[in-house]
Amino acid sequence: MTSPTPPAEPTYADRAFRSLAGLVGGVLLILLLGWMGIDAAFRGHGRVPWLALSGLLTVVPLIIAFTLRPAVFANEQRIRIRNPFRTITMPWTSVAGVRARFSTELFTQDGKKYQLWAVPVSLRQRKKAARQQSRKSQDDPYRRTSVHADVQDTKARMAATDQAVADLQELAERAAGGGADGAGAAEVRWAYELMAPAVVGAVALVVLLAVG
Repeated sequence: MTSPTPPAEPTYADRAFRSLAGLVGGVLLILLLGWMGIDAAFRGHGRVPWLALSGLLTVVPLIIAFTLRPAVFANEQRIRIRNPFRTITMPWTSVAGVRARFSTELFTQDGKKYQLWAVPVSLRQRKKAARQQSRKSQDDPYRRTSVHADVQDTKARMAATDQAVADLQELAERAAGGGADGAGAAEVRWAYELMAPAVVGAVALVVLLAVG
C-alpha cells in the first residue's frame, strides 16, 4: 500500500515594485549612447572606433545596473531586493521594518540595513500628496465618509513611494502575525554579469587613452 502524496506547498505570486521613471530614462539613455557609439565606431578613424566601443562597454552596463535592473519582488513569504550590483533575498520573518525618509530602507532583525533602489523617494510627490490630503480634510471637516472609504482614499492619495512602503510593511506584519516559516539570514548574490563588462571596458578605455 503506497503512502498518500503530501500536499504541495502553496505558491504565491510575486508583487513587483519598480521605478517607471528609471526604466524610461534608462531606455532613452541606452538608445542615445548606442546611436552615438555605433555611429562613431563605423564612421570614426584611428582609435576613435575602439574608444567608442570601450566607452559603450563601460557605460551601458552601468546604465542597466542603475536604471533597468533595480526592482523589489515580494510575496507572502519572502522579499527579493534587486539593487544595481547585488540581489538580496530573505524571508519576512527576518525583516524588522521598512521605512522611507530620504531613501527607502529595509531593516533586518539582526540590525543590518539594505537600501531599496527600486523605490526612490520623491519629496515633490510627497509634498503634493500632503497638499491633497489637506484639501480633502478641509472639504470634509466632519469626517462624513465611511471609515473604509476614507482609508482607501487616503492610500490612493499617498505618494507612490509611501504606498509601496505601506504595502511592504503590511506584508512584513502579516508574516510576523501569522508565524510564517523560513526564518534565516539574507542571501546575497552579486551581479558579476554587469560588473565584469564594465571593468573590462574601463580597463580598455584607460589603456587606449594612455597609449595615445
